[in-house]
Amino acid sequence: MAGPLAGLRVLDLSRVMAGPWCTQILADMGAEVIKVEHPTLGDDTRHWGPPWLKDNEGQDTRESAYYLSANRGKHSVTVDISQPEGQALVRELAAESDILVENFKSGGLARKGLDYATLEAINPGLIYCSITGFGQTGPMAAMAGYDYLIQAQAGLMSITGAADGEPGAGPQRVGMAVSDLTTGMNATIAILGALHHRHSSGKGQYIDMALLDVQVSWLANQALNYFCSGTPPTRTGEYHPNLVPYQPFPAADGEKVIIAIGNDGQFTRFCEAVGRPELAVDPRFSTNPERVKHRLELIPLMVEITLSRASYEWIEMLSAISVPCGPIQNIAQVFDDPQVRARGMKVELTSETGSVPGVANPIKYSKTPLEYRKPPPRLGEDTDSVLERLLHKGAAEISALRQKGVVK
Repeated sequence: MAGPLAGLRVLDLSRVMAGPWCTQILADMGAEVIKVEHPTLGDDTRHWGPPWLKDNEGQDTRESAYYLSANRGKHSVTVDISQPEGQALVRELAAESDILVENFKSGGLARKGLDYATLEAINPGLIYCSITGFGQTGPMAAMAGYDYLIQAQAGLMSITGAADGEPGAGPQRVGMAVSDLTTGMNATIAILGALHHRHSSGKGQYIDMALLDVQVSWLANQALNYFCSGTPPTRTGEYHPNLVPYQPFPAADGEKVIIAIGNDGQFTRFCEAVGRPELAVDPRFSTNPERVKHRLELIPLMVEITLSRASYEWIEMLSAISVPCGPIQNIAQVFDDPQVRARGMKVELTSETGSVPGVANPIKYSKTPLEYRKPPPRLGEDTDSVLERLLHKGAAEISALRQKGVVK
């Protein structure tokens, strides 16, 4: 059964992470995604290794793990868009597409005749999504933006890491390219909204996505903490600024567990289960606002309690009374976790050189389940087939383009 976006075609002029993450989601959902790449270099992330995918003999290929993470389900077509013939090919592909995603610097594609105004005249139904660091307007519009810079400028690093005065204090980046990933997700949402509008109007539109905008929007409750208090939130390290107790606690076996108590009922059940019911009625701890105020008094009492049992005992005991508690796992443990395995969150695709692992899309539809049909493509592996199938180019014409270096 085809995914919910089967029948739609996406022209992907993006590279690195934010754009490719968006188009991989669209591919997972059934859209045909044509990835246009430079004939010799390809997507930048093809070179971001090690580690590299290993072939059937256990030898490194030249497919980087980073590239594999965001390019499943796509068709790679090499086109040199610096040449007029290459620009013409992209315009022809855009005429046959429903969606275009690109992440060139602001104005970069206009000089090549590949901007929205030009392509809309060719294909009025085209949904054109531009992803940049800072958007198409404002004093920084022309600047390149990378995830690390965005995490810093958007305030995320100011609330991530150990609190001042604690060992290792200082701003920290999040361990994933969250600005890129969340922008890819928001771009997908924006495209789906534009598709609904096109369904009723018949017209496409332009989407201006900025990494900075998205990361600022994802400050969420921390932004509102600032708006409502007038005080910028700071790094709190292990603990939550609005909930107590909601952090890691040491157990008797030397491991730590997360105890994430989100309401007063859970705190009462915890106190009763550990034989300390008096804590739940103590005026300092009986409600979450009071626990937040008296965090420094409550946490040492909690540590005394949690040191009395091993981590696995806490997880079993608290889960049984519906008090959220769980382990801190490394990535190997994550993919061996029974719940993660039950949810099918690792997938394997077959390529000419061997098996290609990947992380599954988390969307689970009841009537249009997602299918993973195509591993991340090798550079240019689909050039001839796409040009023949969509643009009706003959072998001689493709050969001539190849001789000029327009395609490879």
